[in-house]
Amino acid sequence: MKVIADIHILPVGVGVSLSSYIAACEGVLKDAGLNPQLHAYGTNVEGDWNTVTGALRKCHEVLHQMGAPRVSSTLKIGTRIDREESMKSRVESVREKV
Repeated sequence: MKVIADIHILPVGVGVSLSSYIAACEGVLKDAGLNPQLHAYGTNVEGDWNTVTGALRKCHEVLHQMGAPRVSSTLKIGTRIDREESMKSRVESVREKV
């Protein structure tokens, strides 16, 4: 099943600068064949359910390997079966109405 997901991942106990950890997760998502779209408070991806959730699990593993003692994630997933949808089409639909 295809999903569009919003991922917010937070390494805890590693200080105040998190960009290297977020960059590592972006790499994991790309390596999984996803096209991550970074935004100010997370990342959007679209793809197969198992690919997306498997990549999130791998992000946790990588951040722990980097020394993060705790990792917290928030995951929002949307699915749709009545028509094809993409992150791009969702954004364009709103922008057309603005």
